[in-house]
Amino acid sequence: MTNPAYRRTQLEALVEAQGGFRATPPLLLPADPYFDLAGEEFGRRLLLTTDATGAEYCLRPDFTLPIVSDYIANGAGRPAAFSYLGPIFRQRETGPAEFDQAGIELLAQPDGDIALDQVLTFARAALSLYGVAPEVRLGGVGLFEALLAQLDMPDAWRPRIRHRFGHPEAMDRLLARLESAPERPRSEQPGRAELVEDVTARMVSAGLSLSDGRGPAEIAERYLEQQALDAAQVPPATLRLLRDYLAIRGDALSALRQIEALGERHRLFLGAPLRTIRRHLEGLGEARVGFDASFSPRLDYYTGIVFEMRGQGDTVLASGGQYDRLLERLGATAPIAASGCALWVDRLEAEWPK
Repeated sequence: MTNPAYRRTQLEALVEAQGGFRATPPLLLPADPYFDLAGEEFGRRLLLTTDATGAEYCLRPDFTLPIVSDYIANGAGRPAAFSYLGPIFRQRETGPAEFDQAGIELLAQPDGDIALDQVLTFARAALSLYGVAPEVRLGGVGLFEALLAQLDMPDAWRPRIRHRFGHPEAMDRLLARLESAPERPRSEQPGRAELVEDVTARMVSAGLSLSDGRGPAEIAERYLEQQALDAAQVPPATLRLLRDYLAIRGDALSALRQIEALGERHRLFLGAPLRTIRRHLEGLGEARVGFDASFSPRLDYYTGIVFEMRGQGDTVLASGGQYDRLLERLGATAPIAASGCALWVDRLEAEWPK
């Protein structure tokens, strides 16, 4: 058996071989960007502290966000490659809160597809150092967005359905709600100004503050938005199509053929994203690859193809994909292609023979 130190040396060499800049973000980072981008669910796993002014910081929970933030701050737009290997900190129900992560981030590369192939090749090479022939799970965020854009539904529902993509339980609850919604006749709604005036009067009458918490204008906006959504019916045929699409999973080629057939039956134009996924499948060679139409990381800045590589016991050992939207969310003024992945080094070293 190869000893752990030798394998770690090999992994270090593989990280260095990716070229570009070896990134070492600070251990203490502002916490707000993680809450803004990843939400409360991720926020609960942060290790938090505050400075003398009350500003909230966290121990570094990943490498991607600080790498991308620094790239934008130093003038986004030029091609850049980053690699890393070091500790991150997240609360877990069991086990240590500190563990090592390795990975690469490829930003503004001339060809986004080639960059994603490099990311996939790096992940497979890293796992092979530990004797792992992984199960690869692919997802198509771009494919789902292309489908969603063409479906017959009120525009107000598209972003809400997209926001739940990758959250199977939340998606199921939303679709069930839409399926059971009764048809509502259009009714005359009060105007915004009239509604704000009414809410203000009710709050004053109840002795509630108009400045603490949500004010009358925000309450009125939320009410009108909910009323508009309740009145916007999604056709039952569209909901059935969404259910059929999200249920497709299995061997990648078979799953893609099912999606292609579904698109043809409903006259949807899905050829471009399907061709892109098939092209990356060729680069994965003999790997065991599945495609899950409902799979996406629980972050809405992922865009094209996403993936996980799993070992024994269905443990996720590597994950990543294309996340072009993150750079715009962090302040980039133009679209920038981005691909990357992270390796869970502690899982690799713990699960596989030394």
